[in-house]
Amino acid sequence: MILGIPITGETVAFFLLSLLIISSGVMVMSLTKVMHTALALGGVFLGVAGIFILLGADFVGVVQILIYAGAITILMVFALMLTQKGDDTGYPGPGKRSFFTLLGVAAFCALLLFVIRGTSWPVATTKVDPFPQPSIVMIAQSLFHTYTVPFELVTLILTAALVGAVVIARKEE
Repeated sequence: MILGIPITGETVAFFLLSLLIISSGVMVMSLTKVMHTALALGGVFLGVAGIFILLGADFVGVVQILIYAGAITILMVFALMLTQKGDDTGYPGPGKRSFFTLLGVAAFCALLLFVIRGTSWPVATTKVDPFPQPSIVMIAQSLFHTYTVPFELVTLILTAALVGAVVIARKEE
């Protein structure tokens, strides 16, 4: 037990994913090349997906991986590759204010830790199963039984938008 937290596989995975998210976030803010920043942002997205999967929201975690870590990161990388010309120097990097920024972040973290440790948190007396069935099954049942008509309408609208985008792209050629 460390700081009152039992050491289990989930706890270790949570702390490793948290370390990935925090270190990738710091890299996003501190790297000078935009391409490296986009790739570090992909690391943040993957860490958040891992947290979702740890919480039992498998569908949301997989969607996070497919859409954010996959599609959005690749879209940003392709956009950078297609639009940039010449050397990517980025911004000049951290200056004289980096010490004060680090000091401010450390003070904020200390204040946050003080508040968290000083608060008496309520303890649950009953155990509640937040996911009575697998979450993907519940989402599928909602989409295809309860919300069939809205789901089909959204499908038609997205298909029309895709066809419209293709028509507009062909007119420009």
